[in-house]
Amino acid sequence: MQHDASDRRSGTGRLIFLIGPSGSGKDSLIDASREQLAAAGVEIARRVITRSAEAKGEAAHGVTTEQFATLLARGAFAMHWQANGLDYGIPLQVDQWLQAGRAVLVNGSRAYLAQARRRYPDLLAVLVEVRPEVLRQRLLARGRETAEEVEQRLARNAGLQTTTDPSVRVLDNSAGLEVAVAGLFTLLREEGVLPQA
Repeated sequence: MQHDASDRRSGTGRLIFLIGPSGSGKDSLIDASREQLAAAGVEIARRVITRSAEAKGEAAHGVTTEQFATLLARGAFAMHWQANGLDYGIPLQVDQWLQAGRAVLVNGSRAYLAQARRRYPDLLAVLVEVRPEVLRQRLLARGRETAEEVEQRLARNAGLQTTTDPSVRVLDNSAGLEVAVAGLFTLLREEGVLPQA
């Protein structure tokens, strides 16, 4: 299924593809925005991830590798990718929401952005950024990885930053979460996803 600007005029919704490094606060931003997004008619896709611990920070559905492979074989995903040794899937339900004219927010992957854009040419990519020192503090504070693994993530992040698509909108989440939430809604209004306040 393809989406473009003319689709939106005929009632098809727009995909909001939220990307950013691990620890940038995407899950916190989604949780803090959830009620306002729902009130504005924006759906939030629930990711399927092959590690239940990964779901701790978001409303994800944790499955085994075998279960994920079965779902993939059945064509249950609109999008899927691998990152940091995990499998991620976005359920086909997003296509139904889009066809019904609803905007849909997906917690995505920077490495998958080009493929996502091929499937949804009109998608709005939003990169959640934080200053490197803030990102390091957040990754160390959550305690999922060793200091060495954190440094590897930071190095990977620096490499991905240099290849970012120039059409990607950037949202700074280095300050308070309230600031980032307000910034997200301003951005969505500027992009025509939400009506002007």
